[in-house]
Amino acid sequence: METPKEGVIRFGIVGCGRISGFHLEALEALKGIAEVTAVCDVVPERAEAAARKAGGARWYTDLDAMIEAGGLDVLSVCTPSGLHPEHGIAGAQAGLHVVSEKPIGIDLPRVDRLIRTCEERGVRLFTVLQNRLNPTIVALRRALDHGRFGRISLMEVNVFWSRPQEYYDQAPWRGTWALDGGAFMNQASHYVDLAQWFGGEVREVCAFTATLGRRIEAEDTGTAILRFASGALASINVTMLVHPRNLEGSLTILGSRGTARVGGIALNRIDHWEFDSYQDEDRDILASGYTPPTVYGHGHLGYYRNVIEVIRGRAQPSTDGREGRKSLAVIRAIYESAARGGVPVRPDLGQDRADRAPS
Repeated sequence: METPKEGVIRFGIVGCGRISGFHLEALEALKGIAEVTAVCDVVPERAEAAARKAGGARWYTDLDAMIEAGGLDVLSVCTPSGLHPEHGIAGAQAGLHVVSEKPIGIDLPRVDRLIRTCEERGVRLFTVLQNRLNPTIVALRRALDHGRFGRISLMEVNVFWSRPQEYYDQAPWRGTWALDGGAFMNQASHYVDLAQWFGGEVREVCAFTATLGRRIEAEDTGTAILRFASGALASINVTMLVHPRNLEGSLTILGSRGTARVGGIALNRIDHWEFDSYQDEDRDILASGYTPPTVYGHGHLGYYRNVIEVIRGRAQPSTDGREGRKSLAVIRAIYESAARGGVPVRPDLGQDRADRAPS
């Protein structure tokens, strides 16, 4: 596909539910370099409403029809998680770059086919992991890259949120194994990503999950222990049963030379920041908390800026398809360990899996 170096990059969005609004808002803020020219949803009313929000974009109820109509450079996939690979492949086969909401899919073989298809067609594949762009997480990553933690021994990740039964009842795909997964796959996938991003290669996973308060197929509560190649450990604790509202979304890192905790409802506040040497930026970092409008944060705008720069050949992707696969491999290992009674499971990191995945 010819890469647009200048001018407006044209986006199509498939899936006009809850998360698509953040994509529409981000792309509206980038007017002049990005434009939503078409949207698609199987529910006509949702597609039409999204088209109005996009300033009069074309709307469709059939993805093939939207793609065949042309006028697109990028397909943003905001459908249920289990459909991400299928819809991404459809876009890639038509020569479109693909932006996939998190998680990139819910099973590794189909995700590997998506990665392979994009690479064979010469198009870019992006995974939306916008929490990496939160100001608090940017500061935390900078401290890690500068070696300020020393040797990390332990990390703790907590996702203590509330999703009432009404949330799951609003859409029949929510909480299902076929299209969604449970608390780890859906709500905590960003946090699993951050654990492996900060901790490095995950060698082993032990986990327990349970469905304790919601009428869904998948889990509403779980805990997992990760062992990294470095020898460090991490615990990830997740529940959707907090009463009456979201309580905490946090990441704590304990190292030989530093300790830091990013907390708040959604990684939006620096709760602790202490290292063996002071740097001038530390005072500003300690005051860098912010209040995101939702648990999704503000990251979609920065994410789309990166997408556009990558498509124009001016930057490297913050999270591409292979990067998105890493956290999915850990989540699949969590589910396998839980299904086997908590026995240790080695994640399928599959460095070359996409190159040899069966059709």
